[in-house]
Amino acid sequence: MKEKEKNSMSTKNKVLMLTESAVMIAFATVLSIVKIVDMPYGGSVTACSMLPLLIIAYRYGTRWGLLTSFTYGVIQMFLGMDNLSYATSFWAAIAIILLDYFVAFVVLGLGGIFRKITKTQGQALCVASVVTGFLRYLCHTISGCTVWAGMALPTKDALIYSLSYNLTYMLPEIIVLATGAVLVSRLLDFSQTDIKRIVVRKTTSVAAVVLSAVADVALVVSVIVSVVFIAPYLQAEDGTFILKGILLVNWTPVLIALGCGVIVFAVLFVISNVVKKNQTVKK
Repeated sequence: MKEKEKNSMSTKNKVLMLTESAVMIAFATVLSIVKIVDMPYGGSVTACSMLPLLIIAYRYGTRWGLLTSFTYGVIQMFLGMDNLSYATSFWAAIAIILLDYFVAFVVLGLGGIFRKITKTQGQALCVASVVTGFLRYLCHTISGCTVWAGMALPTKDALIYSLSYNLTYMLPEIIVLATGAVLVSRLLDFSQTDIKRIVVRKTTSVAAVVLSAVADVALVVSVIVSVVFIAPYLQAEDGTFILKGILLVNWTPVLIALGCGVIVFAVLFVISNVVKKNQTVKK
């Protein structure tokens, strides 16, 4: 009887794992379509499209996370089939598939490693967001300076152009992803079999949590707005990517956006800490 119960529980867990993974892949795919900023030669800032995959890796481990991320990469490849038409050869097409889709998204499965390394769920998902986002950035950069050199990017100084171009959307993407990971971690507990809503304890000030969350959002918004101001200058009239266009950027609105975001973040962060301390003193 005990063996039957164990087998039954094991089957239920596998079904739950498969169901959650399928839902998260679908969720990530939908979020990838919601583009906050869409770059002219591929790449975009999305609404935390990588977060569902990181959550799966966090819940079920690195191996399952890699498999889930691989499946997501296959879906992204089919959605971006138009990019293969630019390949100059069969091997160039293979390189695009591997670097821009398979490897670039499979690395998200490595996010499961940080569950055992860090103390809290929020820290684990935040660090996973930064590390896997950086690895994805490297994949796109390598693809840019090899496969796309002479096509979307100039052959001369292709590495510098690729580093710069991919940074314009991957940096905001990582910031948005890390912030989203921290905010979601304050609402839901993914460490247990059943995902549960995190109830704010009476000892924790709700005002402090809200202020901290608004501070994070303000910083993210300021970075996105800055990218929106800069991106148009990186594309010439003939549609080619031009790094020198950054010299033509009107930096006044960019600095204002960043400055406001940093100031709002700093002020709200300080206020939230003061609220927490006052809450502790009252006890």
